Amino acid sequence: MITVRRILIREEYCMGCKLCEINCVAAQVGTGNLIKIYRYVPELPEPNVIVEEHDYITFALQCRNCDDPSCLKACMTGAMHRDPETGAIKVNQEKCVGCWMCVMACPFGAVRRSTKEKKVASKCDLCIDRGTPACVEGCPNEALVLVEVRG
Repeated sequence: MITVRRILIREEYCMGCKLCEINCVAAQVGTGNLIKIYRYVPELPEPNVIVEEHDYITFALQCRNCDDPSCLKACMTGAMHRDPETGAIKVNQEKCVGCWMCVMACPFGAVRRSTKEKKVASKCDLCIDRGTPACVEGCPNEALVLVEVRG
């Protein structure tokens, strides 16, 4: 049995500041300086977490690393796969052919088409190389919380 990391979203604490998005981009670029990345990095990656807003409700949307992931079942090439060590759902961008079945299958809308690489799927990778995901670390209201569950 694997311990799977998931990000718990507590929308009652989310104030829509989008610092989770900014910290996600900063982590991908590899810098902790949030101001300088927007000034000095010419081509920024997309955030893997997106803040959704509707009326007075805001919440961060990213991959839930489902127990029974429909994106994984829908992927015809095996590009969408579960990491055997961490249990995280990942995208092998070399295998992705851009059929978008994973995008259509995800019930949360957490898998998107990359706007940078037009043919590949994009989703949260839980910052596996870091200890704590950047979005969780950077959330001032603790609306995002990292939990570990037995999968």
